[in-house]
Amino acid sequence: MKLTNVILPISLIMGSTVIVAGCGTNSAATSANAASAKSANSTKNDSKQTLVLYSAQGYDGAMAKAFEKKTGIKVKLVDDSTGNIIAKMEAEKSNPHWDVAWFDGDSTMQGIDNEGMLLKGWTPNDVGNYTAYGKSIISPDKSYYPASITAAAAIAYNTKLVSPSQAPKDWSDLLKPEFKNAVAMNDPSISGPTFPFVAGMLQSMGTQQGKQFFTSLKKNGMKVFPTNDNTLKALIAGQVKAVMIQDSALTSAKQKGDPIQIVYPTSGVSSLPGVIAIDKNAPNMDAAKKFVEFVLSKEGQQVMLDPKNGGGDSYFNPVIKGVQPNSARQQSGIKWVPVDPVKAAQDENAIKQWFHANITQ
Repeated sequence: MKLTNVILPISLIMGSTVIVAGCGTNSAATSANAASAKSANSTKNDSKQTLVLYSAQGYDGAMAKAFEKKTGIKVKLVDDSTGNIIAKMEAEKSNPHWDVAWFDGDSTMQGIDNEGMLLKGWTPNDVGNYTAYGKSIISPDKSYYPASITAAAAIAYNTKLVSPSQAPKDWSDLLKPEFKNAVAMNDPSISGPTFPFVAGMLQSMGTQQGKQFFTSLKKNGMKVFPTNDNTLKALIAGQVKAVMIQDSALTSAKQKGDPIQIVYPTSGVSSLPGVIAIDKNAPNMDAAKKFVEFVLSKEGQQVMLDPKNGGGDSYFNPVIKGVQPNSARQQSGIKWVPVDPVKAAQDENAIKQWFHANITQ
C-alpha cells in the first residue's frame, strides 16, 4: 500500500447517486443487439480493448505490463492513494470509467459494495487454488477477492533503545512504564491500513475494552502521526521506542538495514487483505475478468512478490496455494484475526470520529 494512502468514509466523500436511464431514439431490441455485437467483438479482439485499472498497489505498474504482454490487452493505469481512488469511483458512480479496482482493505471495498457498485456473484477460474485462509476472506457475495494478506499493524521496536529482555510480546506490553511517551501509531482517518487495525482491535478485545486500550496508550503518552512514513521516521530517529503499523512497511524498513525488530503480538494481528474487484458496469467486462484471473494466477503472484516491482508492498503473505512468499517476510508465529468487513464498513465513520475526538486530539 502506498504510504500516502487515505481511506475516507464513503458517506463523507459523496452522497448516493441515482442512476437514471437515458432516453434515446434506438429501440430496446436495437440497443440489445448492438450491445451483444460489441461484447462479441471485444471478446474476439482482445488487442483492441483498453482495460482501465484504478489501483493503490506498489506493483500495479509491473502487473499492467505483464498482463499486456500476456494477453495483448492494453491497460490504462490510474495509480493513486486509496482515498483518491475511492473519491474518483464515487464521482463516476453513474458513468464509470474504470473496469477494475485494487487496493488494501476489504472493509473499504465492502463500503463500495454496499453502494451497489461492484459486480457480484462472479467466480474467477481456478478459485479452488486459494489457501484455506484465502477462501475464508472472499466477500460473501463474491464481489471482491483477496490477492494478498498483510497485518494491518504489528509492533516494531528500535533495537538501539529496547533490549531483548524489554521487548514487547503483546499489545498490552506497550502500556508498561518503560514505554511511557515512547509509542507511536498512525491516524486511522489518514492512514489506509490503520482503520482496519483499530476496527480489528475493537472487534477482538470488545468495543469498550478496545477503546480503553487506546485511551490507556494515550494516557501513557502515545504519539499519533499521519502515515507509515512519519511513524517510521520517528522510530528510526529514536523519538519513540516502538510503533504499531502495517507489517509490510516494517519488513521493508528492516530490509533496508534500519535498526528495528518486528513483533507479532501473541493475541493476534488484524489481517489486511489486498482486494480486487470489478465494476458492475465495467466498460470492458471480459478484459476485467481476465485481469483479475491473471492477478490471482501463480504467474501474476510472482510479479507481485518481486520487491523491484512492488517495494514494500511485495512483502505479503500469499493466499494462493503453491506460491512462496518473499523470504524476507516472517511466515510462522503469526496469529491472524480476520476483521469482519461488513461490520467494519458499517462502523467506520463512528470509529474514526471517536478516535479523532479521544485519541488524536
